Amino acid sequence: MARTVAEKRATFRALHQRGCFVLPNPWDVGSARLLEHLGFAALASNSSGFAWTIGRPDYAVTRDDVLAHLTSLCAAVDLPVNADFESGFAADPEAVAANVARAIETGVAGLSIEDRRIDGTDALFDLPYAVERVRAAREAIGRSGEDVILVARTEGLLGDPGAVGPAIDRLVAFAEAGADCLYAPGVRDRSDVAAMVRAVAPRPLNVLAMDPDVSVVEMADLGVRRVSVGGALARVAWGAMLAAAERIKAGSFAGLAGAARGDRLNDVFGGYAQAARSLNPVSDPPV
Repeated sequence: MARTVAEKRATFRALHQRGCFVLPNPWDVGSARLLEHLGFAALASNSSGFAWTIGRPDYAVTRDDVLAHLTSLCAAVDLPVNADFESGFAADPEAVAANVARAIETGVAGLSIEDRRIDGTDALFDLPYAVERVRAAREAIGRSGEDVILVARTEGLLGDPGAVGPAIDRLVAFAEAGADCLYAPGVRDRSDVAAMVRAVAPRPLNVLAMDPDVSVVEMADLGVRRVSVGGALARVAWGAMLAAAERIKAGSFAGLAGAARGDRLNDVFGGYAQAARSLNPVSDPPV
């Protein structure tokens, strides 16, 4: 039996209490259902992967695009979904709060708010203003009465990988403003990860997997609570398609040899079709 939104949110909250879990990032309904089929406990959307599916670059999707996407993802799987909600699609804290309220209505179990400005640059909001925005998101969740995890992100390390100290200062401030989980995509060095874990404790830290040689066990040993992959899975898929298509353009179909078997994919998605039919039986038309 499908879980309710409240049950998904309770499950997601429990995942943040102890241990370390992987939060893979699908980019559409099909990839979300495949990841659920493989046994992951929760999923997270990602802005870049979704943008590419509709032929746009990252950060070129609208709030309404993302709300529709989140609604589809949450309805398609029986897992909690964490939303990549970019910078809240607004600068003003009150507008961020209003958009967070709309995101909650999609059924998400968590959502992240970045400190990246929305003017098309890579600049960050000044820390006091960024804190106001996190606090506004926290208050919007409180007013909703829903148990939604608030993830506060600082994007500074993506522009300056050496700015670990300022990133930690921002995460600590966001935690004090009411964030449930903290996230600084771009942290790579193990000692820096451990320092972040200590700084935001007892709140959990999310780390973006960037080094293929680092294992989940190593992240768990550092005290990381959750590990996500951002747009990496989407890039893997696009990379495979690009390589195969370029070989076809050059006159060879050899790149198709590594394709997933159609019968395996049909088996995966056929289960969802069968479940949908059982929930919505279609009667034969009268004769």
